[in-house]
Amino acid sequence: MNENSSQTIKELSEDQEIKNSSELDNDSASQNEEDLSFEKSDIPSADSSSSRTNTDFDNAGFTQEEFASLLGKYDYNFKPGDLVKGTVFALEPKGAMIDIGAKTAAFMPVQEVSINRVEGLNDVLQPSESREFFIMSEENEDGQLALSIRRIEYQRAWERVRQLQKEDATIYSEVFATNRGGALVRVEGLRGFIPGSHISARKIKDDLEGEYLPLKFLEVDEERNRLVLSHRRALVEKKMNRLEVGEVVVGSVKGIKPYGAFIDIGGVSGLLHISEISHEHIETPHNVLNVNDQMKVMIIDLDSERGRISLSTKALEPEPGDMLTDPQKVFSKAEEMAAKYKQMLFEQTDENEEIPKASSETA
Repeated sequence: MNENSSQTIKELSEDQEIKNSSELDNDSASQNEEDLSFEKSDIPSADSSSSRTNTDFDNAGFTQEEFASLLGKYDYNFKPGDLVKGTVFALEPKGAMIDIGAKTAAFMPVQEVSINRVEGLNDVLQPSESREFFIMSEENEDGQLALSIRRIEYQRAWERVRQLQKEDATIYSEVFATNRGGALVRVEGLRGFIPGSHISARKIKDDLEGEYLPLKFLEVDEERNRLVLSHRRALVEKKMNRLEVGEVVVGSVKGIKPYGAFIDIGGVSGLLHISEISHEHIETPHNVLNVNDQMKVMIIDLDSERGRISLSTKALEPEPGDMLTDPQKVFSKAEEMAAKYKQMLFEQTDENEEIPKASSETA
């Protein structure tokens, strides 16, 4: 075979190899394209049940005891003293059953239904009613809590009377009983006491039951459970609103002490101190005054905060010692002497106002 023939055979052989290699590459490319291809019908929707793993919940191994234990772990943590929302679902002779979301229904004894006296549960509660309750104690052996409405009302009542005392308010309350020491009333459902010394001199203690009295607060102490009130102070304040220093009033001697006499003036008591009876020295008020004596006195001080009225006959004496020698002369000229007393007070007030003014001008 000549040289040209050999060259031709070599070229044909190379062409065949290139062709075979090209076909192999095409087959690989085709194979790769098939690996990457997919059908849209094969894509499941996001909410298709066929896309979820089939799980056997019946054989999950979660027992009823374990479920109850889990509930107990995440149960409400009720503690004595807490307030809790509850719904009445049964009224019984001895109390009410209340649903508060615990495992066992809570119970409220009938005596805990209100701070006030009630005939029965129906006066305060109705079935299906929802309201707040106070938790009184831990769960008993049956897992039941004891509830109260009375404790809530009790706390709020003390808050209310403290606010009334702070405002120095006058309240009205009915006397429901009397005893040797005084009278008993109810204020916001709480039991209050009026000492006998703080009942008006015109009121007979034994006849007060059922009567409504104006009262002022003397003591509000929740820790000691003490609520003390004064009828006399309420009357004094009311009377003081119509009285003024320098005014002459008619009164009656109700009591005599070594330090002075108590004079009833329109239902309130004022003190005529021994030093205010006369310009002359007096050993004892008994030497000048008698119980039930009618007399004129002048008001020289009004202390509304302490409920005290200070009186004087010394300021009404035309001459020093007249109360000892001629009391009727003092009473007949009382208004005239009181006018002079008021004028003196007025002049003293003007002088006190002028002194600071002069000092300012000098400066």
